[in-house]
Amino acid sequence: MSRTILRGRVLSFHRAPQGLDDADSYLYLEDGAVSIEDGSVVALGDFSAADISGAVVIDHRPNLILPGFIDLHLHYVQSQITAAYAGSLLEWLNTYTFIEEQKFSQQGHADAVAVDFYDALIRHGTTSAVAYCSSHPRSVDAFFAEAQRRNMLMVGGKVMMDRNAPAGLCDDAQSSYDDSKALIARWHGRGRGLYAISPRFAITSTPAQMEAARALVAEHPEAYVQTHLSENDAEISYSMELYPEAPDYTGIYEHYGLLGRKTLLGHCIHLNHRETGILAETGSVAVFCPTSNLFLGSGLFDRERLLNNGVRIGIATDIGGGTSFSMLRTLDEGYKVLQLQGQRLNPFASFHMATLGNAEALGLERTIGAIAPGRAADLVVLDARATPTMRMRMANAETLAEELFVLQTLGDDRAVAEVYVAGARAKSTLGGL
Repeated sequence: MSRTILRGRVLSFHRAPQGLDDADSYLYLEDGAVSIEDGSVVALGDFSAADISGAVVIDHRPNLILPGFIDLHLHYVQSQITAAYAGSLLEWLNTYTFIEEQKFSQQGHADAVAVDFYDALIRHGTTSAVAYCSSHPRSVDAFFAEAQRRNMLMVGGKVMMDRNAPAGLCDDAQSSYDDSKALIARWHGRGRGLYAISPRFAITSTPAQMEAARALVAEHPEAYVQTHLSENDAEISYSMELYPEAPDYTGIYEHYGLLGRKTLLGHCIHLNHRETGILAETGSVAVFCPTSNLFLGSGLFDRERLLNNGVRIGIATDIGGGTSFSMLRTLDEGYKVLQLQGQRLNPFASFHMATLGNAEALGLERTIGAIAPGRAADLVVLDARATPTMRMRMANAETLAEELFVLQTLGDDRAVAEVYVAGARAKSTLGGL
């Protein structure tokens, strides 16, 4: 069995940092050795103490080696409408999104988009993600087949939607149940693939379809659930018109049994006190999507309020409402969103969110999100001097915290020197680089 050792500066988190001086929350090795066999990390320590006999040593000094980034919410079927001009969420959906997603009924379209989508993830250092497919089962097949080809741990599912969208996108309650059940059987647990039951949001699902989603969740507790919640004021108002018996937007999903520790709720901007309490009580995850929230003018995510009330939190790009596949750009915009509310986000907390924090949100912290023996060797190598501007700034950077802040503020895919998926080089093997 071949063994690879990655040499470089290593950073991995044990838990959420409580401040810049919380050195116990992470492991940092100035000259580290990450030993990899059969796709997993088997040893970690100082390079001077590593057994390099018979191993292939790859030297990434002076760059940083971190766990690969994890993206908790994006739409692979919207990759080609990123940066589409619109004034608000519902306008954007009707003008661009629903039109684009109908293309996934065409033979071969999903396969071609999936290749480009995964290339983009890898270029930006993302090794795992949670994605919405379209309402067409072939889009799900293409998504998971490409993930399996690249040996990536990915979560995804067919969008369930039976109203308030073009006929070419709508399924019905029974077909959405049948399709989802068949896709779970075909893809959940195959390779590294995991399925997410995916009612798009309350506006596009009738009560009958919500009941179908409830049945799927009860029958498949091993699967995740993903949907959208409280992104936009008009969305909330329309949802309440469609479900007038609900106490609030969150109450719709609560009524249909869709909340729980495996539930990922995109956005969660405009939550009242009761809704916040229900998310905390059920262990559901509020997913912060800063670039799309700014781009569509949806509002500002109140991270401090949710954390103080015991709500689990993740962070995501939300392509294609989001404006970049890069978790570095996402962390930068997230920092600014919080600054506007007087909530200071230190760079250790940022990188924890994008790695171990998001792994914990998925309940996969024993598999991904950290560099430690037994974890998958899904890694990203970051170069804080990748551009002239970054090099100029780094000439005055003296601490690890400063370096991380430079990476998140000035970095993008150019700062991603290499990516490893299950121990195999992934970025440098892409075509066109």
